[in-house]
Amino acid sequence: MKKIILTVFAASSLLLYSTPSFALVSVSVGIPMSQAITGKIAGRSYGMAPDKTGGYFLGVSFLSIGLGIDSYTTKFKTGDCKGCWEAEVDAGLKTNMTNIFYQLPVPVVNLIIGLGTGTTEFVGTSEGKDFSAYFDKGSATQWYTSIGFPIIPLFDIHLSYRSITSKNIASKYDGEKYDNSGSVTGVGFAFNF
Repeated sequence: MKKIILTVFAASSLLLYSTPSFALVSVSVGIPMSQAITGKIAGRSYGMAPDKTGGYFLGVSFLSIGLGIDSYTTKFKTGDCKGCWEAEVDAGLKTNMTNIFYQLPVPVVNLIIGLGTGTTEFVGTSEGKDFSAYFDKGSATQWYTSIGFPIIPLFDIHLSYRSITSKNIASKYDGEKYDNSGSVTGVGFAFNF
């Protein structure tokens, strides 16, 4: 009986340790695919539609708890602005976040939940001046989730969703605050050791 118990314990330990959700160390890299901005300025929607998003998501975890960094810029379709920055062709929103996350102990998929804090700011130029001459940098928070699908035991592909709250990029001229809250979707891969 003692041998059976030890054999079952050893087999289950090896099986559970070999699943990606029980990895000792995990390193993940991702890219943002799209950003949707649903926020408002002074109670009304503003018409700059997000266009291309570029940047990265990085994460490192040890025993299911990890730290991450997000840095990406979303360019605006300024022709859709309806009265703001029509002549500007390179306006965008830059976001930098620092995250803490937890990988849930689910044996079939890699499920991550996390929280982050950071900054958002308008980037580009207008009338020869950088947007930092017109707008202050704002703070931002986010919650996010990621689901990874193991391809082989040490490698997975994952999809992520980030919900961002950013309501305080202020104009230096009139103090009006821009609400750039919204969501970001991304894709990436992780190595589990």
